[in-house]
Amino acid sequence: MARSGSNRSRLLLVTLLVSSLLLITLDLRGVSLISGSRSAAQTVLSPIQKATSDIFAPVGRFLSDVKNFGKTKAEIQDLRTANARLKKQAVLNADIKGQLTQLRKVLDLAGRGGYKVVSARVIGRGSASTFSQTITLDAGSSSGIRNNMTVISENGLVGVVKSVTVNSSIVLLMSDPTFRIGVRVARSQSVGVLIGQGTNTYNLELLDPAGSLQIGDSLISIGSDNNRPFIPGLPVGVVTKVDHTETLLTQSATVKSFSNLNDLGIVSVVIQAPTTAPSKPINPTPNPTVTVMVTPVPAPSPSISASPTPSPSTSAKQAKK
Repeated sequence: MARSGSNRSRLLLVTLLVSSLLLITLDLRGVSLISGSRSAAQTVLSPIQKATSDIFAPVGRFLSDVKNFGKTKAEIQDLRTANARLKKQAVLNADIKGQLTQLRKVLDLAGRGGYKVVSARVIGRGSASTFSQTITLDAGSSSGIRNNMTVISENGLVGVVKSVTVNSSIVLLMSDPTFRIGVRVARSQSVGVLIGQGTNTYNLELLDPAGSLQIGDSLISIGSDNNRPFIPGLPVGVVTKVDHTETLLTQSATVKSFSNLNDLGIVSVVIQAPTTAPSKPINPTPNPTVTVMVTPVPAPSPSISASPTPSPSTSAKQAKK
């Protein structure tokens, strides 16, 4: 038994030596059995690897999505918040731009009239306790505003201050039915009273029955003692219709105000103004200069002479002869 085991060991050793010599000989001759084996194995295993990848790749992506879901949700929420903030900022920028435009125009009107004003923002409209037509401003007595001061817009008269607190004031609009103001017709200098009608149109009654009044006439404020409540020379409105009823003791007309009371963002309260009307009329907006190009017609040449044409009676006499 010992000899049999020894023979087997010797046989195994010889086999290993022969195999080693064979492999060394083949390698020296350029034959690569290992590379071929690898290539054959890769050829066999490649379809299996692809199938395995196709099966387990979605699972891997799903697990990755689940892992990053919380992070992606937070990023989406951040983007929504930033988008909302940008939209709000765009609205605020447009509002500021509109307010600056109105402020520039109302200050231009005040400058042309020589008025000292305090500009304020309209922060409320109407009153819950009354049916009067009013607006609320974000400036009050701390800014120098007092009762019975004239309020203007970029186009002219808006109303008069009726109530004041430290940081706010209430303005009675000229459209209120209780509103009255003395006006002068710019063209004829006729004097009348403008009355609010609760709408965007007004009624004008001339104090002089023989006064001149026609469509298109501009009205300016007469003014009050010490400029309270109204300052003189302020654009008020334009006549759109004249009532020619002969039975009326006074002439009346329908007037449209220069100021659009439904489009007020920035207004100015006149703190100080000249006691007399401006020497030049104040227009609500600057009138553009119209340039007319005239092409001269060339004069006729001196060499051209005109011959008289015989009258019909002369021709008839010649025909009878």
